Amino acid sequence: MDPNDTDSRSFNRVSVVGLGYIGLPTAAFIASKGIAVVGIDVNQGVVESVNAGQIPFFEPGFDELLSRVVKEGTLTAQTEQVDADAYIVCVPTPFRGDHSFDTKYIRAACGALAPHLRAGTLVVLESTSAPGTTEDMAKHLVELRPDLSLNDEDDNAIFVAHCPERVLPGKIMEEMENNDRLIGGLTPKGAELARQLYSTFCTADLLVTDAITAEMAKLTENSFRDVNIAFANELTVICDRLGIDVWELIELANHHPRVNILQPGPGVGGHCIAVDPWFIVSAAPDEARLIKTARDVNDGKPEWVMKQVLRALEGKEKPVVSALGITFKNDIDDLRESPSLEIVKRLSVENPHLDIRVVEPNVKKLPPVLSNLSNIKKQETMEAIAAADVVLLLVNHKEFITLEHSVLQGKKVIDTKGIWS
Repeated sequence: MDPNDTDSRSFNRVSVVGLGYIGLPTAAFIASKGIAVVGIDVNQGVVESVNAGQIPFFEPGFDELLSRVVKEGTLTAQTEQVDADAYIVCVPTPFRGDHSFDTKYIRAACGALAPHLRAGTLVVLESTSAPGTTEDMAKHLVELRPDLSLNDEDDNAIFVAHCPERVLPGKIMEEMENNDRLIGGLTPKGAELARQLYSTFCTADLLVTDAITAEMAKLTENSFRDVNIAFANELTVICDRLGIDVWELIELANHHPRVNILQPGPGVGGHCIAVDPWFIVSAAPDEARLIKTARDVNDGKPEWVMKQVLRALEGKEKPVVSALGITFKNDIDDLRESPSLEIVKRLSVENPHLDIRVVEPNVKKLPPVLSNLSNIKKQETMEAIAAADVVLLLVNHKEFITLEHSVLQGKKVIDTKGIWS
């Protein structure tokens, strides 16, 4: 078959690079359609876990799918890259200390897969990226393989696209197939090939555009959320100054037919909303004024929460704080960029006299960043609350929502999510 014939391409083998919260589900969903998928990860422990049919993180319902595709042999995992018809790159895309975009993991993935490229191969960047990253990745690939071309019309062409994920941890099983998908081709043939690949497992609309627009669209989605959360978080601080119940205020304001204020919290965390707006800011620092301000507001919320805790503990000789929840959102085990985790860590480090009890039903043990601190320990809910001077609600896990309010009697309560208001 002509490698440049994109009318009806079949994918016999797909390589998914990075078996994290997005890469592994993507690999499993493609494998569930009978396509051979090889998952690549630098972590040998992750590879062994996947090959045993065990997910290395918590995601409701995903364990059954993973176990099935591994048993059927359509999904395998290893540390070394392989020859494939398509590569999907799902590696971390962090920012540096100055909030500039760091491409080190993307470039490492390119270095590993470049020797395996051949004419007609599709390379998809799925990791959320700063505008222009897909084009830069493509140029790097042909620098590594000067025998290949990025020109659609050349016989030695490879095809590159950006197809960012749009799923929410905790809802991947329903959203991986059913959410609309952005297909951003670096060239028209690249877009068509990527559309064909994602149509193998996505049942929703596949929205075709160019790569840089797809990159910016994903960043825009999460920046929109971040700006709106910042508005809610700023209201919390204002209402505290004015002596107003922010939860009642938001409920009343939301009765307006065109107002929908989001829920405040201890900050903003996770792999997307807390990170992606910085990619826009770094790309256009003079123009992205509102987006940067929202980031500053949300990044400053943990400091405000800490001050509330210390104010509530004034006069206590041996203060005990029970911190309920350290994940970045409710009912999952994901700690990435968690403001709740940051609050607990900073309270401990900056106030070594505090006795901090952490309640987190979704993780078996505390991460080293907390377990290595001598004044922190993990406890069960009732035991921790009984010992507490201050109960600090940081994450609205279902176990905390259903808690009998009577157990909080006599405690100073700081409810950052408003679940007990």
